[in-house]
Amino acid sequence: MKSLSTAATAVLVCFGVRALPAAGQSDVPEIIVTEDNTRIDASCRVRIPKDTFIADEDGNGVIHIVASDIVVEFVEGEAELIAVPEGTPWETLTGIGIRIDGQTNVTLLNAHAHRFKVGIYASDASGLLIEGADVSGGYAMRLGSTPEAEDGSDWLWPHDNADHEWMNRYGAGIYVERSDDITVRECYARRRQNGLIIDQVNDSRVYDNDFSFLSGWGLAMWKSSRNIVSRNALDFCVRGYSHGVYNRGQDSAGILFFEQCSDNLLAENSATHGGDGFFGFAGKEALGQVPGPDGFSLERAGCNDNLLINNDFSYAPAHGIELTFSFGNRFIGNRLVGNAICGVWGGYSQDTTIAGNLFEGNGEGAYGLERGGVNIEHGFHNVVRDNVFRDNKCGVHLWWDNDEGLLATDWAKTNHRGSDDNSIIRNRFEGDVVAVHLRESTNTRMGGNEFVNVGEEVDAEASEAPVEVMVTMELYEPPSYEALGSTSPVGARSELAGRENILMGEYFPWDHTSPFARRAERSAARHVYEVLGGVEDFYVVMNGSSAQFKLIEPEEDGGAYRVEVFGMAGVHPYTLKLRGKDFETVYEDTLVVTKWQATFFPWTVDPREDLDGWRAHADEAGARRAEIDSLNFTYGGGGPKDMKISDAITQAGPGRDHFGMIATAKLRLTPGTWNVRTLSDDGIRVMVDGEPVIENWTWHAPARDEGSFTLEKEQIVEILVEHFEIDGHSVLEFVIEQE
Repeated sequence: MKSLSTAATAVLVCFGVRALPAAGQSDVPEIIVTEDNTRIDASCRVRIPKDTFIADEDGNGVIHIVASDIVVEFVEGEAELIAVPEGTPWETLTGIGIRIDGQTNVTLLNAHAHRFKVGIYASDASGLLIEGADVSGGYAMRLGSTPEAEDGSDWLWPHDNADHEWMNRYGAGIYVERSDDITVRECYARRRQNGLIIDQVNDSRVYDNDFSFLSGWGLAMWKSSRNIVSRNALDFCVRGYSHGVYNRGQDSAGILFFEQCSDNLLAENSATHGGDGFFGFAGKEALGQVPGPDGFSLERAGCNDNLLINNDFSYAPAHGIELTFSFGNRFIGNRLVGNAICGVWGGYSQDTTIAGNLFEGNGEGAYGLERGGVNIEHGFHNVVRDNVFRDNKCGVHLWWDNDEGLLATDWAKTNHRGSDDNSIIRNRFEGDVVAVHLRESTNTRMGGNEFVNVGEEVDAEASEAPVEVMVTMELYEPPSYEALGSTSPVGARSELAGRENILMGEYFPWDHTSPFARRAERSAARHVYEVLGGVEDFYVVMNGSSAQFKLIEPEEDGGAYRVEVFGMAGVHPYTLKLRGKDFETVYEDTLVVTKWQATFFPWTVDPREDLDGWRAHADEAGARRAEIDSLNFTYGGGGPKDMKISDAITQAGPGRDHFGMIATAKLRLTPGTWNVRTLSDDGIRVMVDGEPVIENWTWHAPARDEGSFTLEKEQIVEILVEHFEIDGHSVLEFVIEQE
């Protein structure tokens, strides 16, 4: 193990250590890092030879800082700590770049740590300062979701972190735990899943950082309180989105608060285009679902008394702000524009103040009645005042319903007060479909609100009508606060306004700067790829296939190249190389071109209980038939009549819910093993020459299934695919390829 001794004061070269005057720090030694487990126990400057790769072979960190009260400075441009060569798959990255354990008042300057699962990991490191770190390029899960359909396996699970689940499952650019009075500033991350995670960190500061265009969380906090988080760019921390097809978010977020994060200030941050802009949850311990420490009380347990002020939480696939089962929070002066489901989702919130915010154009991707500006179920004594609501599907929606599981929790037994005693005061509603919607909500007070060109002012048909009160209070005066930092991230990426600018790749969203390739469309008859970002000298190579491709040049400077792969009837495996200056992406796939004879029909007989009765619907008058090129249907919330399959099906085919499809095709296949993959919601069955290959004949969320069959000789096989949809979201995708 290499070590830098605190006694090194002369010029020396020993085990790679040199003591030299430093430009950033005077009269400190310099260390040349070339191997794993290098120990630093004195203030120094760090250099790493160019093109050096140092893997964390034993999983405990490459560089170990083992002394307190020291300054470790990485020489700008000459200290890139890189684990493995470029091109290593992101999901295979392991190890820790820099480790600090049990040392206090360490200052870490300009550290660059790349292609590790965790770039910088600090434990019990109160007084830590991390400044100017670049932890770009690190661990990320390969995403199964495509532009056509969501893959449920992409959902994150932030509910557990007592045993480092966040770090172990998802990695982090920077991870700090069990530390107080820390500062993280002017740090940067791209091309990894998570930026900064703080775990049991209190009385600390996070500002002027840019953790954007990630596939998980920009900043994630667990049991961390009394922190200042200001002027950070945490944009496009997202997964689970395809514009106009599905909007899920999959628990990604610009900012994540889980398990009793309280008394924090979040000011002047930009967290746009995240799965949620801000996602907070009281936590399983707070709800009584896991035991708390000795003496822990469930009374008022939650993420409480946080101030979210003057932030931008816009363009989320799900919610601008989600904060549930919590008390006394204030959302003041925030911008919440164009969020797909709603601006604020505050289920089971109490004593919340929502004031002076802009809610505009929220709810386009609503989930049922959850839509629009402010949505709170089972909320008590919340105040919505002095906001502007403009062109939302609904302005304010309050309700009670019978959530048997949640109402049975110990938290609810201790704290729940119903949907009661809420106030909607002096807001302006402009062009909203419904301004105020109440369902089984009691003692709601309204007063001083303006309604301009709204479809319906108050819908209280399923509720006690609100009480109109005289408003004598003064206009809301925002609280004073201290925002640290010198940057201005809010509005800095205004050219990327709108959810249509969320373009997901296999690992990350596009940063709208770097070259970016993705599968744009995929049917059996045609595969389409896009290359964005202005690649110079772009060209295409296709190997080992009877398929053909067509390159479509961009229509304007900086536009997308499109590559279409197509072929005659048959099966065409191919390797497609997309190349340009300093750019290469390789895709391997199989194009299967055939004609399917498909029948679409509505059903009343449950296919899970009476298969023959369900199949009989395909011969009834309501059935519609078509010859189609592929089985690739992103129904979403629609049905066959919405997919432009044929004029007959568009005019009189089955709509959403309770529809079925039976399709057959014949293919000439070569000897060998053939793999079949499907994505379905709901039931799916695939038969090849009468033998089952895939069967998931259930009511389920989007699920991937695989099967295979082997041929001893070249022959024509008949493939039968049956699919049924019960209700809600639906998708069907069928792929066959040779092993």
